[in-house]
Amino acid sequence: MFRADVDIDTPTSFAPGELFPWTRASLVKNSDLGPHPCGVYPQRVPVDHVTKLSAIPYEAAEDLGYLKLDFLHVSVYDHFKSKEEIDALLELEPDWGLLLVPSEQKKLFQLSNHGDILSTVKPKSIEELADVLALIRPGKKQYAKLYVKDKAAARRLLYARDESGYSFKKAHAIAYSLVIVLQLHLIGTGVI
Repeated sequence: MFRADVDIDTPTSFAPGELFPWTRASLVKNSDLGPHPCGVYPQRVPVDHVTKLSAIPYEAAEDLGYLKLDFLHVSVYDHFKSKEEIDALLELEPDWGLLLVPSEQKKLFQLSNHGDILSTVKPKSIEELADVLALIRPGKKQYAKLYVKDKAAARRLLYARDESGYSFKKAHAIAYSLVIVLQLHLIGTGVI
């Protein structure tokens, strides 16, 4: 069965209801139906009349073929007025040395608690930063020393499917890396 995984990064002010009608996805927690943290359905789904959430929890809804969109509020985007401003900044080389400063590491998207891996790998490119994001995934940290010795061999393991069938997609890693590059620029200019 095909399962769509659509994640869309947005500024924190974004509200999907301003663009299209939607129903909040749901999940079951402690036997109660509750809201999914960021998922919505852009198509008609059965609605629980008490909670106003999808009556079908998101895992079951995916099995039934419903498309869930996850709108992920990424606060770094709040610092920009346009896509062009973001694109221009991404053309510039960031200060990669900031990744090795513990006080700055604490500010980083997805990496705030992974200074050890940053200090081991010492990334100096978007691809290397993406690999760090892959290394912090469950079961992958063990490849950090191999990565330092043989990046190509480590990369084959970092993006491979695990026993459950999960794989961290390199495309996701690159996208997250670009967010971190924006953060590095904002840190470098004292904005954050």
